[in-house]
Amino acid sequence: MEKSASTQSSSPSQPVSLLTAIGPGILMAAAAIGASHLVASTRAGAEFGWQLAWLILAVNLLKYPFFAAGARYTAATGQSLLQGYLQQGRGYLLLFMVLNSIAAVASTAGVAMLTAAMLSLFVPLAIDVLALIVLVSSLLLLTLGHYALLDKVTKVIMLLLTITTLIAVMLAFNSSASIAPEIASASPWQWAQIGFLVAMMGWMPAPIEVSTWNSLWLLEKQKTHHISPQQSLFDFNLGYATTAVLAVVFLALGALVMHGSGEEFSASGVKFAAQLIDMYTHVLGEETRLLIGSVALLCIFSTTVTVIDGYSRTLDHGYQLLSKQNSSNSRLTITMLTVSALGLGIILFFKGALLPLLEFVMILAFLTTVVFAWLNYKLMTCDALPKAQQYGTRMKVLSALGFIYLISFALLFLYWLGTK
Repeated sequence: MEKSASTQSSSPSQPVSLLTAIGPGILMAAAAIGASHLVASTRAGAEFGWQLAWLILAVNLLKYPFFAAGARYTAATGQSLLQGYLQQGRGYLLLFMVLNSIAAVASTAGVAMLTAAMLSLFVPLAIDVLALIVLVSSLLLLTLGHYALLDKVTKVIMLLLTITTLIAVMLAFNSSASIAPEIASASPWQWAQIGFLVAMMGWMPAPIEVSTWNSLWLLEKQKTHHISPQQSLFDFNLGYATTAVLAVVFLALGALVMHGSGEEFSASGVKFAAQLIDMYTHVLGEETRLLIGSVALLCIFSTTVTVIDGYSRTLDHGYQLLSKQNSSNSRLTITMLTVSALGLGIILFFKGALLPLLEFVMILAFLTTVVFAWLNYKLMTCDALPKAQQYGTRMKVLSALGFIYLISFALLFLYWLGTK
């Protein structure tokens, strides 16, 4: 009788069980819906209209096998992706740690500056001071609340952002601000736009190393809830689909409100934040400015918190595996402090120039994506994984197409960089 009850409670067909399992995938979506959506997708729509909508969807599809590895491998083995890397060989984990350390500092700087730019709409201080406030607040939330609080807060913020953006886009479809049919859109398929395209795709929907966060968050979630492989895959697919749909929604907002207006996004973080909120209030009404600004701030703040937590957890877990030491909350806290401090240093270097910083971080993410993708694919096709859990023909074909796309664009970008 007890066995039957347990089976029923973990069945993926039960709505309550599915809702209980939701968490790691939504956290991944929160990490994704930051610069890639608020900045890259919106800017793509503002500058090129609807021309890049299909590319955004294609990028999400081609990266899917590499992201899905986090949920699928952990659900099948009860181990993190980092443990899998180590089992493949110590050098694989060391390679991940080196690249992940660089990405951690750069990404933290990017999302923290974007959050500081949004906060500048409410607090008239220098952006570097605001960035420090953002980082300190994030660290306090993580050290005092840990995963449970982060899990709950993120779900609420994600829901608010989704509803607000969908309403804004629906109203924008009927707005007179939409581009007139006779206005010709600039083409993104020009040699000069290679840098922008690569930057947009670098964090679309997120850096692939986010799959390791999903893996660790799933293990953390399993400490308090029994989650079946079907439930974990449902949670991942829900979060991933959410990021893909919202990427197009943000592009639509830029295309409907700003495209054809002659206005371009400012490289300044403070001015960019004001322009972003202006787009919402243009269709929702000036009286919604405070609400929209607050929701946008909470959204990107949650991304900053998630990024610091995710990168720090993976770095700490990797060190733990390499040194064969036990987990330590104090060491995790020190890792968070170090990543945040180095990220603040990068922010000070860029002196409030938001778009150049984000482009640098996104391009860096794209160029390292091939390595992270290869590490995950290697795990999902290795003999150590049960045959039934390994990638089948369809996922292998999709992975091959993904590798062709990633390698081709990386080589194209490096050639473009050399001709500048």
